[in-house]
Formats: sequence, structure tokens, C-alpha cells
Amino acid sequence: MRISGGASKGIPLQTPKGNRLRPASESARERLFSSLGERVKGSFFLDLFAGTGSYGLEAVSRGAVRGIFVEKDRGAVQSLRNNLASVCKSAGLSTEKFEIVKGDALSWKPRQATPFDLVFADPPYPSLEEMAPKLFAKLLRDERVSVETLVALELPGQLNLEPEGWRLHRRLGKIRKGSPSHALFKTA
Repeated sequence: MRISGGASKGIPLQTPKGNRLRPASESARERLFSSLGERVKGSFFLDLFAGTGSYGLEAVSRGAVRGIFVEKDRGAVQSLRNNLASVCKSAGLSTEKFEIVKGDALSWKPRQATPFDLVFADPPYPSLEEMAPKLFAKLLRDERVSVETLVALELPGQLNLEPEGWRLHRRLGKIRKGSPSHALFKTA
């Protein structure tokens, strides 16, 4: 698994031993970031269920200036730390503008008052339908999103969600069983 574009294109990403994660594929990330285009440059992002950090690190490589990664798995957090250092070094950036939080995406409380420009969420597929409404409600409750915030949710292609208080902005990827796609949401 590698960074697919930007200043750190080609940098390999570490994954923890034991295969506990389902890393986002390069092709899925490339499709998402191609659709986001210039929106990534200068952005402040939140990467929930970060795993190895592939979504947030892709954003760093493509010009994001601040970000927070939230992951609860200890092994994934260590891989994420190493990956962040590699990507920032390659891009000529300091890691100081990026924070890694070891915690649960549904209970973590953001400290900053600034709304995020982009939110990436890649929850475990088996609990996605139960978890998604809670996740979207939390984003609204924490008041860290604005009308400009775009939430990119990776989900199995056949799944459709309509979280309360949100509207589907666009759907990316093939909508077929077993194939990952992205749903982009904005506040309603």
C-alpha cells in the first residue's frame, strides 16, 4: 500500500502485523482524491477510524495543512506514527500540525473550535449500519462541521445511508456488492 498522489506519491505505508485492519485501497483513495481536487489544498481534516492513516496521509501529501487522526488500535497507532513521519518528511512538512489520538471515534472529543474542512471515515463494515447514524449525529453535536464541511464515508458499494441532518452530496465508485465506494455528505 502506497500514497497515490501529491508530494509523497509512492511512499509505502506500514500496516500492523496480524491483519486486523482493512486498509483503503490505492484505487479507492485515488478515485476519492481525484474528485476532491483542489479542495484538499490548505485544508484541515479529521480522519476517523484512521487505521494506518491512509486517507489523512493522502490529504497531507496533496496539500492539507492540519489534521487529526483518531484510531483505537494500539498497533495501528504505532504504524500511523511511522507513516506520518515518512509522509511529512517526504513532503517537507513538520509533524507538529498533525495530531494522532488513540481513542474511539464515537467517544473522542475534539479540543479545537475550528470546524473541519474534510472528514474521512472508514468504519468497520460489519458495524457500519449501526455506527453511521451515531457518527453523523456526533459530528453535528460536537459542532466541528460547517455547511462547507465534506464528509467522505467509505462503505460497501451496495449500502445506502441517509443520516439525519445530512444530505448526500455525491456517490463515487461502482455500486455493487463487495466493492468499496464513497458517499460524500454535507450538512442538510
